[in-house]
Amino acid sequence: MSKKYEQLAADIIEKVGGQKNIQSAYHCQTRIRFSLADEQLADDEAIKNMDGVAGVIRNAGVYQVVIGTHVADVFEEVEKLADLSSASGKDEGKKEEKKGAMNTVIDFVSSVFQPIIPALSGAGMIKAVLALLTVFHFITNDSQTYILLNMFADSAFYFLPVLVAFTEAQKLKCNPILACVTALILMHPTWTGLVSAGVPVSLFEVIPFQLVNYANSVVPIILIILVQKYVEKWLNRIMPKSVNLIFVPMLTMIIMGTLALSIIGPLGNIVGSWLGVIFNYLAENAAWAPAVLVGGLLPVMVMFGIHNGIAPLGIMQMGTLGYDSIFGPGCVCSNMAQASAGAVVAFREKKRKEKQIATAGTITAYMGITEPLLYGVNLPKKYPLYASMIGGALGGLYAGLTHTHRFATGSSGLSAVLLYIGDNTMMFFYNILIAIVIACVSSAILTWILAIRFEKKNAKASSEKEDRKETSASKTSSKEIEMAPKAAKPSKAIVEACTPGTIAPLSTAKDEAFSEGLLGKGAVIEPDKGIVEAPFDGIISVFFPTAHAIGLMSDDGIEVLIHVGINTVELNGEHFTALAKQGERVQKGQTLLKFDKDAIAKAGYPTQTMVIVTNTPEFEDVEVVENLAFTNR
Repeated sequence: MSKKYEQLAADIIEKVGGQKNIQSAYHCQTRIRFSLADEQLADDEAIKNMDGVAGVIRNAGVYQVVIGTHVADVFEEVEKLADLSSASGKDEGKKEEKKGAMNTVIDFVSSVFQPIIPALSGAGMIKAVLALLTVFHFITNDSQTYILLNMFADSAFYFLPVLVAFTEAQKLKCNPILACVTALILMHPTWTGLVSAGVPVSLFEVIPFQLVNYANSVVPIILIILVQKYVEKWLNRIMPKSVNLIFVPMLTMIIMGTLALSIIGPLGNIVGSWLGVIFNYLAENAAWAPAVLVGGLLPVMVMFGIHNGIAPLGIMQMGTLGYDSIFGPGCVCSNMAQASAGAVVAFREKKRKEKQIATAGTITAYMGITEPLLYGVNLPKKYPLYASMIGGALGGLYAGLTHTHRFATGSSGLSAVLLYIGDNTMMFFYNILIAIVIACVSSAILTWILAIRFEKKNAKASSEKEDRKETSASKTSSKEIEMAPKAAKPSKAIVEACTPGTIAPLSTAKDEAFSEGLLGKGAVIEPDKGIVEAPFDGIISVFFPTAHAIGLMSDDGIEVLIHVGINTVELNGEHFTALAKQGERVQKGQTLLKFDKDAIAKAGYPTQTMVIVTNTPEFEDVEVVENLAFTNR
């Protein structure tokens, strides 16, 4: 292939800490995902500023470099330069990074389902094409052409347990071939024939096998391979090395085949049946809810990786009921809303580089890949993101109220509308088109309206900021942070203590991202009480869902991050109580958050509270006077 991405790949490798810092790497549709020996060595800002990089995300121990639709080309060069074939073994013996329960589940589900999405997407598009061919009477559904092409598509869904077994075994580091053999036992024609016959089956006339058809299922094989991991590990440990190659596979097949057909498979089938009950209940009583939530909140889900745990629910619903109404409709509405918001920005934008980013991101977003637009335009500007979330929710609401669902899994771009043709009707196709129009139009209108306000405000930001700072409080104590803006006239802006406690220099923080000032200058507080108060009058710009961190913007233009504890995001909100919300206007001294200091410390997390001025570069200096940055109350 072309060497056009070789330099970009080399720069990325250098800025993530070099080849020796890369434990492993792989890519999805838009991102290269690195497992790094030391994430602190990665230079986020340098990578973000590279031409060809849309953004950087740190999530659940995975360092993600957002590239875009050409990620495979960039990764090919990264793979060559970093010698990833040998890098895969670097993490042996490495202590596994501690993750919260939610991150662990999302990482597991994502690792199992993401690799099989291309197969399901391809099968879905074949079914969509078949639907078009039959609707326009090019072929009939009893013709050999239809039967054969439908067989091509059905194979991915029918043998879904085999695909899941393989990817799950890779994630759990057990033998993927033996995992596939276990899945194939469930799919063997002899077993399906016994199930169809309905005659009781038992092994040695002692162990009864439950007559269950496992085609298209997901839950049973997930539970089976979870158990197989430990069976295989136990057999490898007790079996002499001289006969390991023969007896471990044999015993694994016998043990797991027996457990799969007698206990674990039927148990998984029960769980799957209950999921079917839940799916049916949602479809009949709250069809609007999933589409609205996904349509409105998908960008936030993408930022935190939560979408990887929700998308498989649509696959499970499709395996159970034959259609997906949980993820698909809301996802396509959200993506089209984001694309429309980006189109408005691209049309209005005057700066050449930003216009190019918005235009390119809009095109890929209409094709179903939104990360370049999300991280390159909508999130930094904020107002297109807000508009797209509202538009996506409105489109999702219509899709939900009309019980719109898709009949195959695939991309969530414009081409996805074909997936809504099925069940011998065009009704779902027409409804998803209407939902998309609602999402696009409402998002575009809101983006235009908000742009008039926000872009005008940004254009005057510098002069207005100076005017505000000249009228800000002139009094300061030796227990306050002093910030001198880049202005001819000297002035000071004040950030007071957010919690009572002992003040210390930022260099004492137990996290290099803070101690080295990577996020900005500030100070550390060892809290005496479990409260966080507003350090000034202003707006809560970000209130993390886990409630461990708050971003605020003062009326003087100071942007502050208050981060309670080190790695406390892993607590997933436990021991934290939010008393305010994102977007709320607050007054100095108002209590924003309460936390159980003792419980957090008992869980093994430092309770240091960092107060960081995140827009430090906008000031001549941010200094802690006499190492006492805040007024203790």
